[in-house]
Amino acid sequence: MALAVVVTVVHWLLAHWWVIALLLVLAGLAGGGWLYSLRQQARWEAVRAQGLRYGLPQLDALHHSRFEDAIRDLMRRDGCRDAQRVGGGGDLGADVKATDPYGRRWVIQCKHRRNGVRGSAVGTPDLQVLNGTARQVHGADVAVIVTNGRVTAPAVTFAKQQRLHVVDRQTLGVWAAGSRPLWELLRAVPPPRRSTPLS
Repeated sequence: MALAVVVTVVHWLLAHWWVIALLLVLAGLAGGGWLYSLRQQARWEAVRAQGLRYGLPQLDALHHSRFEDAIRDLMRRDGCRDAQRVGGGGDLGADVKATDPYGRRWVIQCKHRRNGVRGSAVGTPDLQVLNGTARQVHGADVAVIVTNGRVTAPAVTFAKQQRLHVVDRQTLGVWAAGSRPLWELLRAVPPPRRSTPLS
């Protein structure tokens, strides 16, 4: 019986071939519209990302998880298309991971302080966690700690000794409010892994 139904449908379609042609045209139009919509959305996201700016008061007001999202979005703005937020329990010292246009792998630990500079300072223990996992566990070329607060002098010294990068409140303000990528604001960033049109 099923075979008879299939034969009947096939005969009907052969007799009414224009129905198949119409369905194909409609499917093509729907697919084209969907692709156009995706392209428009991608263009809008690119424009939005290029214009992304934050002021320090905005960053101070964020919840710590939204602060991590903001850091991820700033990395995307700077051309790190694969930037992702991975923070949370068991993140092993990595809140944001990204690959820059030069092929360097970035691992970023975020330390948000609700009270900004009046909050507790980022100290050497925070940097020790990053130092212990960024390269060995996450494969970082560039290990960074970002805070909207203060960083102790011993922590800055430790960071220099261990080739870690500290983005303190001042550097964060310049990066978030401007259009220069983070690697142009930091000293002694490793050289590009691959040559690109940007290098």
